[in-house]
Amino acid sequence: MFSEKERAFLQSQTLARFATVAVNGQPDVDAVGFGFDGERFYISGYALERSRKYKNVASGHTLVSLIIDDLPSLEPLVPRAIKVHGEAEIVTLEQGYRGPGTYIVITPKVSWSWGVDALAFQDGQFVTKKITWQ
Repeated sequence: MFSEKERAFLQSQTLARFATVAVNGQPDVDAVGFGFDGERFYISGYALERSRKYKNVASGHTLVSLIIDDLPSLEPLVPRAIKVHGEAEIVTLEQGYRGPGTYIVITPKVSWSWGVDALAFQDGQFVTKKITWQ
């Protein structure tokens, strides 16, 4: 459901911020590497099963957020980002973007982007594009 420019932006980025919620309700965010197959995002990592993000999802807190962003220019200000709200699950894959192993897989429910298909600031207004996934 992403545009060609959005898919190219995702392919050009190697780092995202991944937000989960702990059993006690505390939000937690981590910088993570990711893969995207056109439909779902994949998070892996060294010792993933021991990480807080893994434990949060495994405990049943499956609603998550992911943001992939950069700032190619400060003058003029040119922010670019794709933000995703979705549902996460833990899967074991024979082949993933980092090879076989355990992954947190995020299925997008809603996403927003800015600065990717068009400039984020147009006529003095901040412009976002929202997608509701099926």
